[in-house]
Amino acid sequence: MRSMKSLYAVLILAGLAAPLLGVYPVYLMTLYCFAIFACAFNLLLGFGGMLSFGHAAYFGFAAYITGWLITAHGWGSLPAIVAGMLVAALMGLVIGLIAIRRTGIYFAMTTLALSQVVYFVCLQAPFTGGENGLQGVPRGSLLGLVSFKSDTALYYFVFACLVGVYLFISRVVHSPFGQVLKAIRENEPRAVSLGYDVNRYKLLVFVLSAGLAGLAGSLKSLVLSFATLSDVLQATSGEVILMTLLGGSGTFFGPIVGAGIVVTLQDMLADRVGSWVTVIIGVIFVVCVMAFRKGVVGELQAWLQRRAARMQAKA
Repeated sequence: MRSMKSLYAVLILAGLAAPLLGVYPVYLMTLYCFAIFACAFNLLLGFGGMLSFGHAAYFGFAAYITGWLITAHGWGSLPAIVAGMLVAALMGLVIGLIAIRRTGIYFAMTTLALSQVVYFVCLQAPFTGGENGLQGVPRGSLLGLVSFKSDTALYYFVFACLVGVYLFISRVVHSPFGQVLKAIRENEPRAVSLGYDVNRYKLLVFVLSAGLAGLAGSLKSLVLSFATLSDVLQATSGEVILMTLLGGSGTFFGPIVGAGIVVTLQDMLADRVGSWVTVIIGVIFVVCVMAFRKGVVGELQAWLQRRAARMQAKA
């Protein structure tokens, strides 16, 4: 426990010091946005046991809402971000009410189909800019006090959001609600027999996951100053699944590691190999699935547990 607290302290200090050490802030902010997205998805898959193929709908639509409110209506950055989250959560409520009554592949296909509806809405709706998307979204400021025009100021805000989301998910999972959620994941008929309204629990975690995915999309629209159709594409849903499984589904830190691996590879290889970067990431994913079934962090945790058990046995 003490070692984990020390690790977290080191990581937070590293995050705080990163801009001062010359690391490109926009790259890190993009990584943090996708880390929040992956953490949100992991709450649904890793702890809720529900595989959604349409999480890009909440990520991308929230990015559009935030960008539109800022550019067309002059909203402040923080209210626009909150509005994006709320719209994503509301969308999650509507889609969740339809999808949670299905299980397994039927649940996944339902989320995929409904996310495609969201994609076509974004393609045709007048406020999204169609195929051009929303360009030149102003970053604004934090309640008129701190300007986000500075990469450093926006960096610390996004980093604080990532830490807050991590702590929130940790609190949710360790709460009585989270324990029931894990029981539903492990054995849903058993949870039903104990008297739990499983659909209510599944719907709530679906809405929470959608809202947090919306936060990631809203922040991304500020960081990169645009929202486009690529944010709601099925490929983006596939990317967040890849990040979660690569880092370790059902672990707290795994999605962040997975997001770091994928975003870093895309950043490093995009100019060198072009579209082949997708193939390379796919090969890495296949190798990881074959060699590290629990993901990078999951396998590391399992190794540490085996090591601790051997040392305890020797003692």
